[in-house]
Amino acid sequence: MNTKFAITKKGLLLLASGVAIMCLGFVLMAGPAVKDPAVFNEAMFSFRRTVLAPILIIAGLGIDIFAIMFKPKKEE
Repeated sequence: MNTKFAITKKGLLLLASGVAIMCLGFVLMAGPAVKDPAVFNEAMFSFRRTVLAPILIIAGLGIDIFAIMFKPKKEE
């Protein structure tokens, strides 16, 4: 009976770091609450929300895909 896990400890750490980076991207995308919804707020088109946060989310997804596909080298 084989009792080895399909994903290694290093892969789990990579997976957790990818999820953490994605969470950071979602937090950066959210921003503060609007005081008056009838007033247009130019801050919703800031660099942080339109460029940085999506890049972090996509990078986190890429890290997660790599972590799932990661195969450690054979130890001799």
